[in-house]
Amino acid sequence: MKAGQKARVGALVAMVVVCFPLTAYRSPLTAQDAPAKKVQASLARVFGDGVLADTVTVDDAPVLRVERADSLLGYAVVRNVKGKDQPITFLVAVDPGDHLKDVDILVYREPYGGEVAYDSWRKQFRGKSAQDPMEVGKDIRSISGATISVNSVTMGVRKAVADLTAWHAAGRLQ
Repeated sequence: MKAGQKARVGALVAMVVVCFPLTAYRSPLTAQDAPAKKVQASLARVFGDGVLADTVTVDDAPVLRVERADSLLGYAVVRNVKGKDQPITFLVAVDPGDHLKDVDILVYREPYGGEVAYDSWRKQFRGKSAQDPMEVGKDIRSISGATISVNSVTMGVRKAVADLTAWHAAGRLQ
């Protein structure tokens, strides 16, 4: 690569970091994270247009603090769980009262089981809190042919809500 090409690539990388600061988050399967545009679109869908998200770090985990016009709307995390063979990247968003606003599947890589991304399945999480069981077969229904994905995403959502609630209760999220 020539010097001029290196400068252009460096400028492009700098522009991406400045224009899409949400790319700085990391989850357990870092090579498989969701593109920043998908995260931004998900936040806009869940919290509404015109939201701003700042990344705060708690226990080495990036948490998105979501606000609009200096009003806190909630928090979100992007996580990965293992499906049958591939990671499933998802976003979990909670309101300031630690109730789940929504779950969004950002990247689904498996050939089967993609129904976990459908609103008809994801909507059963809305309004739940860390005190709810969020267990498949109890308050979360399964999907025939997507058992592994259903169990993995449910476990990941339960863990994400528990983490966000604990951090908020401890005053680590303001």
